[in-house]
Amino acid sequence: MMKFRFRRQGTDPQREKIKQELFAFNKTVEHGFPHQPSSLAFDPKLQIMAIGTKSGAIKVYGAPGVEITGLHKDTTAVTQIHFLPGQGRLLSLLDDNTIHLWELVAGMPREVGGVRKEGVVALQEVGNYSLPGRPGIESCSATRVTVLLLLRSCDVVSIGTEGGGVYFLQLPRLSLKEDQTLFQDQITQSLPDDYRCGKSLGPVESLQEHPQESGKILIGYSRGLVVLWNLHTRHTEQIFLGKQQLESLVWERSGNLFVSSHNDGGYSVWPVTTGNTYSQQPASTTIPYGPFPCKAISKILWRTTHTGSPLMLYSGGMPRASYGDRHCLTIQQDKDHVTLDFTSRVIDFFTVHSTEQEKVFDDPTALVVLLEEELVVIDLQTPGWPSLPSPYLAPLHSSAITCSCHISHVPPKLWERLINAGKVQQGCQRGNKIWPICGGKNLAPPPKHQELLLTGHEDGTVRFWDASGVALTPLYKLSTANVFHTDCDPSDDPHDPDLQQEDEWPPFRKVGCFDPYSDDPRLGIQKISLCKYSNKLVVAGTSGQVIVLGLNDEQSDHLVDVSVVDLLQDREGFTWKGHDRLEPRLKPAPFPPGFQPLVLVQCLPPASVTAVALHAEWNLISFGTSHGFGLFDYHRRNAVLARCTLHPNDSLAMEGPLSRVKSLKKSLRQSFRRIRKSRVSGKKRTITTPTSKVQMANAALAEQEEVAPVQRRIEPRSADDSLTGVVRCLCFADTFLRDGTHHGPTLWAGTNSGSVYAYALEVPGVGLGRVCDRVGASETSLCVEAVLGKEIQLMHRAPVVSISVLDGRGKPLPEPYEASQDLAIAPDMTNAHSVLIASEEQLKVFSLPKVSAKTKFKLTAHEGCRVRKVALVIFSSTAQEDYSEHTLVCLTNMGDMHLYNIPGLRPQVRYDCIRKEDISGIASCVFTRNGEGFYLISPSEYERFSLSAKVITEPLFSIQLDRPLDLTPASDPMMQLQANGTHKNQMSQAEGQTEELPSSLSSPLLDTPLDSPLSCADLTLDTTGELTVEDVRDFLTTVDEAENNLKNIKEEEGRSPGILIN
Repeated sequence: MMKFRFRRQGTDPQREKIKQELFAFNKTVEHGFPHQPSSLAFDPKLQIMAIGTKSGAIKVYGAPGVEITGLHKDTTAVTQIHFLPGQGRLLSLLDDNTIHLWELVAGMPREVGGVRKEGVVALQEVGNYSLPGRPGIESCSATRVTVLLLLRSCDVVSIGTEGGGVYFLQLPRLSLKEDQTLFQDQITQSLPDDYRCGKSLGPVESLQEHPQESGKILIGYSRGLVVLWNLHTRHTEQIFLGKQQLESLVWERSGNLFVSSHNDGGYSVWPVTTGNTYSQQPASTTIPYGPFPCKAISKILWRTTHTGSPLMLYSGGMPRASYGDRHCLTIQQDKDHVTLDFTSRVIDFFTVHSTEQEKVFDDPTALVVLLEEELVVIDLQTPGWPSLPSPYLAPLHSSAITCSCHISHVPPKLWERLINAGKVQQGCQRGNKIWPICGGKNLAPPPKHQELLLTGHEDGTVRFWDASGVALTPLYKLSTANVFHTDCDPSDDPHDPDLQQEDEWPPFRKVGCFDPYSDDPRLGIQKISLCKYSNKLVVAGTSGQVIVLGLNDEQSDHLVDVSVVDLLQDREGFTWKGHDRLEPRLKPAPFPPGFQPLVLVQCLPPASVTAVALHAEWNLISFGTSHGFGLFDYHRRNAVLARCTLHPNDSLAMEGPLSRVKSLKKSLRQSFRRIRKSRVSGKKRTITTPTSKVQMANAALAEQEEVAPVQRRIEPRSADDSLTGVVRCLCFADTFLRDGTHHGPTLWAGTNSGSVYAYALEVPGVGLGRVCDRVGASETSLCVEAVLGKEIQLMHRAPVVSISVLDGRGKPLPEPYEASQDLAIAPDMTNAHSVLIASEEQLKVFSLPKVSAKTKFKLTAHEGCRVRKVALVIFSSTAQEDYSEHTLVCLTNMGDMHLYNIPGLRPQVRYDCIRKEDISGIASCVFTRNGEGFYLISPSEYERFSLSAKVITEPLFSIQLDRPLDLTPASDPMMQLQANGTHKNQMSQAEGQTEELPSSLSSPLLDTPLDSPLSCADLTLDTTGELTVEDVRDFLTTVDEAENNLKNIKEEEGRSPGILIN
């Protein structure tokens, strides 16, 4: 009988069919600003923009909802991008000196969730070219490409090189026109002897085609020489003998003059005349920020207007000594002069203007500036040139992200009030101005429900984002700094342009919202909780501050109530060595419309808040730190409970983040000691020496009885580990705790040492059906009381990640107000409840109120990984409208997703989502209630993914091209996208084989969605709120342990792709 003991259950075809209708993994879209942008381009006909990055990605944007992504084979920086106007084609130049041609292609329509989805568009590479070396010259630097110019005919691209040669490439075949090649020697021969002087002309810095006469191009060399070259006659029409090092060239629209910018911070205007071969001097030379030495003007634009005065735009040119470290772009027109001052480096910029040949003037309407950390758009039609709010590409990391929270099914009233509060903040910036990058037509259906993504930041702000569709749009920003005394008084608001002095030179104006510096790191937001029905918000920070806020449509000046909660409870032997608490304001302060603070709860010691829970129906909040947890009644301004969770050896919990390095070293040292200890104890596990083969067999059988063959042995964690008192999770629930007949409010808390505390709460007006026979009940019912009901200690002392209470049907309890206001199905209170406790090592369901184990799944023992994030999600079927399942989703330290049914905890499916090396991505992951999720792939980008076969947020759009939109075959259904742009074949998943990235890559619209190849392994992200010592321990796992885990995982995966057998 023993041979059948561990036989797996067979698969149920009907259940497998249901799984396919419920679950499907897709990476759908990347929200935020591209990480490390390196190039910019604009198609004036299609009104779409492209951004290239240092990792080899090309992202194309149009109207909100129109987004496409393409990836080069190699993660090499994209140095230049050029559109073929109107054709949906673009050229990219990489840092490895290769030129690539891309096309927009139409994907096959497909059905998702029973709905036929049109508008699938992909960005596909159709060819590439590498310039060959010049014969007789060994160095390849001579043919290194410095600049590309696409001629107006769109059939030839001219290529400038470091060696001074200009080559011409036929499009779209990407074949070199060798008879058109122009070497520097040909130009040098026609120069005057006094200019030649035996010096090289240097690399080609700029190529510009004549705006009126096709076939004539300006060639600008680094030394300062500019040549007007005729492609048809193959001779020079005019030579401009510049003597200052050249940076860029631009034509005036009529072609009668051009402007050159130089490295001395000046620009020159050169007239173009016929009959004069040589031009010795420009018509005018200006150093706008002289006379002292200035930095180079790297790029200049000259745009004509119907008012007569040209509009000049140029980057750089600042005085070296005074403002050499500024990142500036200047706008000049007649007497109007503004120097836009940015907080990050200018990558490139362009203007949106008239390009039709029959138009006389450029008449620019907008200026688009790509910076290293954000995109800024300036309205050139409005006096004062204000900036336009961006509907997408907003810098998520304007201050470093420290935590995030997702709210689904936002009530319309709350949504409207948030939008109005945001409009008040934007002031005059938000108007009826049309977003200039408006190409394409969004075909995605409007969202059925509004969704919010809340991000907490290092500077104490909480930003509200519209996450209902493809474009992540900023709605409203909440600042908590004005609750406290900080170095920067909020009354000194620097954003008002009227405050700048009239005589200031240069006339700087701060533009953009990227501000990586925080006035006080203690302001950082660590936890957020929002009740969408009562409009109550709780934010908790780095220095133990917990703020309860309410939504108000009017500005208010009031004093914030302050309450102090001591979590140590006078425990002896502990002295806080960390930072001081933030000092609250003692006078009334002005608070703008939106969320306004009602009460401030200050934890002592002022350690970072690690968990928070809000129950607005009971007017209660709970909060936890590394020292303990507390319960507060914000309606009565009364501290109900303070419980210390410190272990006598928890000295590290008293040091604060200032001693983080020391703490990390000590923790790692203890971790390695425990690993060595477990190995030694494993080798010495033999108790007695058997004297016969029978005794040896019995000993082996006993070992087999103890641990199943597919399980790993888990060593219990020592109670002496540091930081065991950290509160990891908090939960409110109306359930059975005292007995099986009376239910009432409860509070649950889980710690880093595997302890779970359950308190029965007496809340006035709640649970009146319970018999209260205590003396003086009417008197005590005026305040909330908490009584310890249960205390659970998990066997291996693994940290508790999540606690959830399930009703009599095994469903999660509804949120506050949902049941009382008939917004959700009332929970089953007739049958016994249960509590689901997820630790880092296992999932376990206990019955209530006896707290006896019902079922469990040992994730670490079975899979060799640890739980990092847990969520209860509703998955709807694509085949049946009224069928859905509640499922437990687990993200592990290996970056994979495990789905289990509840309350049975039977494995359903498993997906690879995030690279296991991406600690920050795993720590930043947040799930939605309907099966989607977000995680950071860089400091400025969220990757959005879906685990649901029905709920998928993806770009669907159409673009009208001047050429037919070719169809591309549907992507291979056997190809599944792994983390960070690596395609992985499901059939070879058990063997761990990784296929090479194909040259043709689809957008996130297709069955094979795109993921960015950005690697966070070389990034230090201070953008995650829950990066723990355990994360680092996992990352530093020894090689032999990692190999053993991989071997066991492979054995488990040797079955149907991506699905675990029940």
